[in-house]
Amino acid sequence: MWRSPDITLVGLGEVERVELGLASDSLSAAGAHLQGRSGDALGLAGAGAVGFTTLPFVRSDAGVMLVPDVVIGEADGERFATWAHPLDRAAVEALVADALAAPPAPSPRTISLQLDRSAEAWRDDVIAVARDRISGSELQKAVFARALTLTADTDFPIGPVLASLAARFDHAMVFAVDGFLGASPELLVSRTNRTVRAHPLAGTAARSDDAAVDAEQIATLLASSKDRVEHQITIDWLLTELLPFCSYVDAEPEPSVLTLANVHHLGTLVEGVLSEPAASILDLVDAVHPTPALGGAPQAEALALIDELEGFERGRYGGPTGWVDAAGNGQFAVSVRTAHIDGPVARIAAGVGVVAQSDPQAELEETQAKFRAMLGTFLSL
Repeated sequence: MWRSPDITLVGLGEVERVELGLASDSLSAAGAHLQGRSGDALGLAGAGAVGFTTLPFVRSDAGVMLVPDVVIGEADGERFATWAHPLDRAAVEALVADALAAPPAPSPRTISLQLDRSAEAWRDDVIAVARDRISGSELQKAVFARALTLTADTDFPIGPVLASLAARFDHAMVFAVDGFLGASPELLVSRTNRTVRAHPLAGTAARSDDAAVDAEQIATLLASSKDRVEHQITIDWLLTELLPFCSYVDAEPEPSVLTLANVHHLGTLVEGVLSEPAASILDLVDAVHPTPALGGAPQAEALALIDELEGFERGRYGGPTGWVDAAGNGQFAVSVRTAHIDGPVARIAAGVGVVAQSDPQAELEETQAKFRAMLGTFLSL
């Protein structure tokens, strides 16, 4: 399932499962394979064969593309259903009926939480060390995450978790692919015909229930040289990476504040026009992942420091998750505010960008604010 402000797509059944990754040519091959499976008879992005795709943060790890039997969608005021192989109307209606008739899964009665590393150890042994390593070096920024595991007395019900995310984060990109769920506010990249967009977020402030305090938090975020520098690194990098694919690409002159349920972010819209022939969304994903917002800059040095200090496998956290159609259109989010669910176990993570001016305690508190989004969803089941 994928829901963004532009489009909603729900896949039923599974006609094909394609293993793919960013460290080979498998993305391009998957796109070509999808193109050969189905054309777009409706003239709408997302209509026709669609591959729901989730990729890992580490480029050498494997991801997956799922091609459903049936995709039900809504975009541009149009509702449609398409299928990836010959089915008569009765078979399609039976698939939909079975999905709607599925009995509700029981909610957990108990949930335990286990941190991979204590908050204090992460602050002192990861963030403080990383900040000191960045100071005086060629590194501008590196992004570090920490993770926790939730264990329930029964399997987590994916449907209710997804419904809760969709209700709580109405402006986010909400998705579920292969047990990986999220409500990401950050558009990695999208492609609709020749239009390409990205909406990177970097720089964060916690929200407050007190309106005056909250307004002060926003003003402080906009005035923060540390957050503005961190944000501009990502904008500059994205423009550089997208330019070879575009006849034109530019960014808004100043960031704006994106307010979410639990935090404020600095965000800037990047938009361009693709050169002909237009690159597929999968080619664009390959070019821009990972951005400095989830990796750092310079990229190679930042990723090496993350690998050395972070201490856990991110899996799909921080990777690209989205959809691609047979025409090469699609949308991919940066996979933050996510959970990987495996039966009664759910894994969530939260990260921060570290620069030379970082305060380790403030970075720790930022992860605590980010954790609340997913923890609130699970603890309210």
